[in-house]
Amino acid sequence: MSERSPFIVSPDWVEQRLGSPGVKIVDASWYLPAQKRDGKQEYAQAHVPGAVFFDQDRIADHSTGLPHSIPRPEFFKSEVEALGISDKDTIVVYDGPGIFTAPRVWWLFHLFGAREVYVMDGGMDGWKRDGRPLENETPSPLPASFELHFSPERITPFEAMQDIVLTRSAQIADARGPGRFSGEEPEPRAGMRSGHMPGAKNLPSGVFSVDGRFKSLSELKETIETAGIDLNKPVVTTCGSGVTAAIISLALTSLGHENHTLYDGSWSEWGGRDDTPVATGKE
Repeated sequence: MSERSPFIVSPDWVEQRLGSPGVKIVDASWYLPAQKRDGKQEYAQAHVPGAVFFDQDRIADHSTGLPHSIPRPEFFKSEVEALGISDKDTIVVYDGPGIFTAPRVWWLFHLFGAREVYVMDGGMDGWKRDGRPLENETPSPLPASFELHFSPERITPFEAMQDIVLTRSAQIADARGPGRFSGEEPEPRAGMRSGHMPGAKNLPSGVFSVDGRFKSLSELKETIETAGIDLNKPVVTTCGSGVTAAIISLALTSLGHENHTLYDGSWSEWGGRDDTPVATGKE
């Protein structure tokens, strides 16, 4: 098995389709404070021609008190319609370094009913390195119509996550870095405990790509199984705030594993409470 994920497209593929009707390019760049990069600012300076900016901080449910909570369906619909995106379009999402925050927006579009959604390999960093065309004008897309087909069964809410930790009814794949997972490094958000959910396996988000390019299917399979995840059993993906968990979701979907959900509250919710069990160490 050496094929590529059916949800990944090459920069060549994207460049050949720039300006094509029905092909919508989305810049989903977002960064942690420690990365000292600003996705919105970088977009304003240079982006793939015709790309619109999907603001992951803004297009979210702000009533939860958690960062990047899944937006309410009607809010998502109105925001992407204003970006000129229809559920019938071919949607290509990219981020700065490659496989980092684009998978979250890929996942959101699928969650709300789009079908032809892809992630661009290599990200904007690779696009620039290759000397491909850039623009700094902000597009003014014509409003589109996005028909919602919401799939809430793809989401694990907090109460269900509590039950999974208690009963071990699904495997937990945590995309945070090993230091945060083990509890050896503090969380980047204040007031949050360090460690992981009991029974979770660590699958750091960076292990799924090399130089911003998604691994082959055989490499993805090996990466996931080496971490102790059985691909024949259900999985729930998690991370710090629900963003990089979608990288694991993308890998699982690429491998044909459909029995998985994403815990949207992730460690921001679990580690921010004082009534949830926390484990430390590598296991």
